[in-house]
Amino acid sequence: MIAPFLPGDSLLFIGGTFAGIQALNITYLLATFILAAILGNSSNYILGRITGQKVFQYEHSRIFSLENLKRTHAFFEKYGGKTLIITRFIPILRSFAPFVAGVGAMNHIRFQIFNLAGAVLWVGLLTLAGYYFGNLPAVRNHLTLATFAIICLSFLPGLVEYIRLRKKKRLNNQ
Repeated sequence: MIAPFLPGDSLLFIGGTFAGIQALNITYLLATFILAAILGNSSNYILGRITGQKVFQYEHSRIFSLENLKRTHAFFEKYGGKTLIITRFIPILRSFAPFVAGVGAMNHIRFQIFNLAGAVLWVGLLTLAGYYFGNLPAVRNHLTLATFAIICLSFLPGLVEYIRLRKKKRLNNQ
């Protein structure tokens, strides 16, 4: 919610690439990225926790009803951990998932456990991929193309889901 426009996957990969050529220290880079990912999600969770209760107090609102708040809470109690980890790899959703977890009043300790796990997994995979693959001549010589490929790949799960839902909707309307 606070900064969904900031680069994610490509920044991690490129940072890892620079660490691979010894321009950056991989240990400091990983620690910095993991800390930033944890703090970003934590601030979005707190923002959701503070604003959510105020917005959802209106009984007759269609979107911001108390019933929707209860459903959101139930969802995050059941699927919140998986949601927080999976959405790390999906642009835009990675900013909204912790906010919605806060709105839904997901248990804070449970949130932080999955926040930490998701941050380590996301940052570790993408940064270390850059660290190891960034030294390959094909990647190093075409870093811009590799960056665009990462950006396209990161939007692929959302696109696939959108197409799947449209197809399902079309089948239901027939």
